[in-house]
Amino acid sequence: MLLLLRVARAAPLRHARTTAASGPSNWTPLAAAAALLLATQTKAEEDELENVVNWSGTHACSVHVKTPETRHEAIQIVAEHASRNERIRPVGGALSPNGLAFAEDGSSLINLALLDKVLNVDVENRTVTVEAGCRVEQVLEALEPHNLTLENLASIAAQQVGGFVGAGAHGTGACLPPVDEHVLEMTVATPGQGVVTKKRGDADFHAFPCSLGLLGVTLTLTLRCVPKHLLRERTQVLTRQEVIQRHAELIQDNRHVRFMWIPFADAVVVVSNNPTVDGVLGAGQGYEPRHDMEYRLEPFRSLLKDVSGDDGEGLGFAELRDALLAVKPLDLEHVKKINRAEAEFWRRSQGTHVGDSSTKLNFECGGQQWVNECCFPAGTRSAPDGKDMRYMLRLLDIIESEGIPAPAPIEQRWTAGSSSLLSPARSTTEDALFSWVGIIMYLPSDDERVRKSIGDAFRQYKGRCESDLWPVYGALEHWAKVEGDARVQERLKKRLGDDALTHFADARATYDPQRLLSNPLLDGIFK
Repeated sequence: MLLLLRVARAAPLRHARTTAASGPSNWTPLAAAAALLLATQTKAEEDELENVVNWSGTHACSVHVKTPETRHEAIQIVAEHASRNERIRPVGGALSPNGLAFAEDGSSLINLALLDKVLNVDVENRTVTVEAGCRVEQVLEALEPHNLTLENLASIAAQQVGGFVGAGAHGTGACLPPVDEHVLEMTVATPGQGVVTKKRGDADFHAFPCSLGLLGVTLTLTLRCVPKHLLRERTQVLTRQEVIQRHAELIQDNRHVRFMWIPFADAVVVVSNNPTVDGVLGAGQGYEPRHDMEYRLEPFRSLLKDVSGDDGEGLGFAELRDALLAVKPLDLEHVKKINRAEAEFWRRSQGTHVGDSSTKLNFECGGQQWVNECCFPAGTRSAPDGKDMRYMLRLLDIIESEGIPAPAPIEQRWTAGSSSLLSPARSTTEDALFSWVGIIMYLPSDDERVRKSIGDAFRQYKGRCESDLWPVYGALEHWAKVEGDARVQERLKKRLGDDALTHFADARATYDPQRLLSNPLLDGIFK
């Protein structure tokens, strides 16, 4: 067992972890949003291999971890590996479900967790410049005194900004693009051209934001901001038919909206967020759910009592779901009961509430999990083509007719397009609309055999999407969730086109000609 040292600086401590064993199934996180070693290392320690595991405990590697304390040191590390023709892979918080930033055993990772400063807030131009290791939550804190915030957020705020942008993270909102489109300028340490600064408008800029760490180690980024604002969140539960009838209205009339479809229950949870009218509603106001949390959780606790004798006292929503799934995670009838209990929880949770956008756009993702998310065109914001609804109805039909023990929710979100060459939402259409659909199976057990059986079941579940849905709808996987094989390359060519892929290949030939920043996953995709 290897105990990983924590850094001395206070901020990264929230991201420290230990490894209890070499296998991911035995990993216990010390912090809910953290997965990667942040360590101060002597030269001797740097020569040792360290076990690094992603947040879900589904991927691991045994590598040398470089954690530079200065910009100069980060640049030097990249240059030294380039001079020796040795691979080094940039890694952030290791939050990606697929271990996107991991490397071959025995090679090296570089993590910029100690380069986490907010360098400048330009109030007049509404921009913020940060070091790549800065976490999204730190950026939000730094912007607050200036009455600014980020335009959109992904589900969690613990990501380092470099990974947040580089993996093409996204929030939800038909008029809002993925976060890579918010980048105005980047400074990157590359193996082939040294340190380069790219500004939006430069000829090859669009290769850099959503580049998966394949062009260089990002040092700093400048992002656009918006005025800080309150959002009025509304939670409602509709039937499937109601959602289909109202879907264009819901995505056009709400700045942010997401659907949570519940298999084996005629219930779709619709969560919308819209800016409040000044002076009408303040933080903490709104139409609260009619019931307190104890009553809302009662369907979960009653079911848990029936199947285990324990009512789960003290457990929250996601913890109760995990406790229930741990009893019989792949038993179809049991999963149906859990999903129906979840539908009832949400019915009892309907209401509205006002809060800061930085809190309303984050949400509970659940515990360790296998997850996959795909993105596909859905017409335009002004004229949705309905493919997003047809996709969901076919997916639910597959699940329910074939008896796939799929837990809730299946989450659906929307974004505008992105100009980044590798973005799954790449488009040159001004009001292009993309739908993102995520499927999930939770990992509520530490038993390696149980985790393996869930992983096998999830791969079959995902395989049905891959064979029956993705080719029909032109879907691409989220880069942080793709597991990768030759078919990914085929889908990329079909959706992104040869021009985008050729331009990205040209950028790699310039900035990382020896492909030192890649890993086996990306080697298989970009042959």
